[in-house]
Amino acid sequence: MLRKQHWWILGAAALAGLVMLGLPERAASRLKQGAAALFLPLFGLSQTTGRLAEQTGALAVPKSELLRENERLRQENQELKLRLHQAAEWWRENETLRRNLQWKSQSPWKMKLARVIGRDPANWWRAMHIDAGLADGLRPNYPVVTPDGLVGRLHECSDHRSLVVLLGDPKCRVAALVPEAQDSGMVLPGAAASWKNQFVELSYLSRQSELKPGQKVITSGLGGIFPPGIPIGYIADWRLVDGLYVEARVRVAVNFSALEEVWVLIP
Repeated sequence: MLRKQHWWILGAAALAGLVMLGLPERAASRLKQGAAALFLPLFGLSQTTGRLAEQTGALAVPKSELLRENERLRQENQELKLRLHQAAEWWRENETLRRNLQWKSQSPWKMKLARVIGRDPANWWRAMHIDAGLADGLRPNYPVVTPDGLVGRLHECSDHRSLVVLLGDPKCRVAALVPEAQDSGMVLPGAAASWKNQFVELSYLSRQSELKPGQKVITSGLGGIFPPGIPIGYIADWRLVDGLYVEARVRVAVNFSALEEVWVLIP
């Protein structure tokens, strides 16, 4: 049966060829154009199908290869995040060091830079340890500062380590001045000393003090430990105590919870 169909197709093709040979040139040309128009879409469909097959084969990547590529990209992403965090930390440390050096060049005092190495567990927000001591020329009662203001004073010193008591600790009393109010008092620990040591009390101010929120508080230089002019903080509010004197609450200028490096003033 298939062989008979094969002979019928060959015969039809031969007959079509003889017919085209016998036709006038113009009619034969039109017949050829019609046949081309009939079979051209089939050729285009065949080529398109071939291209799609090639693209599909290219996209058929094994699952194991996709998993390996995904893991590689995940690791690269983590590495880039780590490098970004390191770069940000280096930039912050560089800016801090530049600020410290610039401030030191403008300061009239002789100073020793020290790094904060620990906190006193029994007095976390009132004391800390630094990595400098007697071998570096430090002694108890030397003032400790940052470019922002007063931190406290040295309380105990060993050869390469010192204990610093911070503002707000009972062992760190500071004579202070409010220049705009033209009045002075004493910075003491008390009810105003709050969590993380953000506030201290400025006591024994005159009843006639013209205090205003935001006024700057600095060291007065009285007492012989702290030089005059070191920023302490800013007036937050105040009250009259027993009708005798004014007591103000002062927001300290230094963020004690973020201290990493400090300067010790050396007479």
